[in-house]
Amino acid sequence: MAKTKNSQKKNSPKKFAVIGLWVSGIALLATILLLIVKLLAVAKIYTLPNAQVFNWALGISAALLVLGLAFFALLNPQRVRELLTGRQARYGSNAVIMLLAFVGILLVVNILVLQNPGKPMDFTEDKQNSLATETLDTLKALPASVQVTGFYTSQTPSATAQKLLENYKNHSNGKFDYTFIDPDQNPLAAQQAGITGDGKIYLQMGDQHEIVASASEQELTSALIRLMNPGQQTIYFLTGEGERDIVNAGNTAYTTAKSALEAKNYTVQSLNLIAQNKIPDNATVIVIAGPTQPISAAEQTLLQDYVSKGGALVVMEEPAPLTQFGNSPDPLAAYLATTWGITFDNDIVIDTNTSQPLYAVAATYGNHSITEKLQGLVSFYPTGRSLTIASNMTNQPTALVSTNSSAWGETDFASMQSNGNVAFDSSVDYTGPLTLAVAIEDTTAGSHVVVFGDADFASNVFFSQYANGDVFLNSIDWAAGQAKLINLSAPTAISRTLTLPSSFWLLIMAISFLCILPGLVIAGGVISWLIRRSRG
Repeated sequence: MAKTKNSQKKNSPKKFAVIGLWVSGIALLATILLLIVKLLAVAKIYTLPNAQVFNWALGISAALLVLGLAFFALLNPQRVRELLTGRQARYGSNAVIMLLAFVGILLVVNILVLQNPGKPMDFTEDKQNSLATETLDTLKALPASVQVTGFYTSQTPSATAQKLLENYKNHSNGKFDYTFIDPDQNPLAAQQAGITGDGKIYLQMGDQHEIVASASEQELTSALIRLMNPGQQTIYFLTGEGERDIVNAGNTAYTTAKSALEAKNYTVQSLNLIAQNKIPDNATVIVIAGPTQPISAAEQTLLQDYVSKGGALVVMEEPAPLTQFGNSPDPLAAYLATTWGITFDNDIVIDTNTSQPLYAVAATYGNHSITEKLQGLVSFYPTGRSLTIASNMTNQPTALVSTNSSAWGETDFASMQSNGNVAFDSSVDYTGPLTLAVAIEDTTAGSHVVVFGDADFASNVFFSQYANGDVFLNSIDWAAGQAKLINLSAPTAISRTLTLPSSFWLLIMAISFLCILPGLVIAGGVISWLIRRSRG
């Protein structure tokens, strides 16, 4: 009789029911993994290699999950009834309900996010990821669509620019869109847009366009405002004293600089003050680029009167041996020294840290709108001269570009021309670091003056090398009042300071967490065990 019962037990189909549970468990794990991959694909984080095959796999895993449970219920119905009506079911039902509620909340949140992808939320306390109020107002007021193109090579990270442009797009009601182009892969597009260099952003609205040098909210919003309020900005290059040519191309000419200015919507023209004896009323900035002869006293008077009424002047003078100044007076240099406190030193800068000692390299940039985006970038100034800044001026000049301390200003021109040998002489030479460029502003009159001790750096042969072109264009923008057209009310960062307690309280906290709290938990467990044991 016992053998018969044992035989029936061995042959009972219940022992095979566990196979259904194993199949269901494996299928459940596979279904969860496949669903996670599916969600990643829906969120466009991952691309499915073959969507049809994937859907078939998901369907098969879900079917095996159901079939495995059905197989278990068919072979062991009594166990199923116990699971559904016993104490485990009562306790487990609460967990199932909580799990379903949690999954339901996640589904609702994800559905809401997928249906409203336009405006991501900024949950940072100081709103560091939000656009300024002025930017949001500008985007709302856009009269037409703006197409933005970021020109970034593989050597320049574009993640910051993409994040900022996406933020603009999300708040533009469909009037702002952007793309990225690698100018190395598509040089024709960069040439047609007038892009020189890397990391530039081109904005176009209708027939108007703007170019910004870096991805910052300040520059982008200012560019949008200029697109919405187009106005002619005319840059005049002085002629008549051997200044750099902006018409005929050549290594020393400024035709590349002219093209870059025109790409930024500036109108560029020549101005011969000797012939016209008048500065045009529409002159936004006057550029004096490398004169080989000194300007006349009459021209200097016209320029002085123009600047005193809010005009802008950009002056670039080469060292004396590279000009035909000789012993002739330089009224322009005298005006800059007496009125603005900027003096041209009679030297040639030597920088022995470079393979070309006559190429002075910018070691530091000043804290100024012209150079704030150039930190960490290289610019150089071939055969430049140094500048001295007076310290007693009402409007104090700002040094824009400075060399390292090992550079010096060579004054022995005769030795340089005869044998080319130079050596620092502390008794006559200028000691580094030396100033190569200076900017100054008269806030009362609205005047802007930028002075360089070199004119070669912005010539055709050097304009597109390193940050040389950016230095020149930023100087023009600042002088024209276009550098910061709008002041954004950026969010104020909230700083948190952690003040540690004294050593005594640290010891009390350590004892509490390491000894007292664990001891209370252990004691509670022991007491509970003793009470249950006493009750049998």
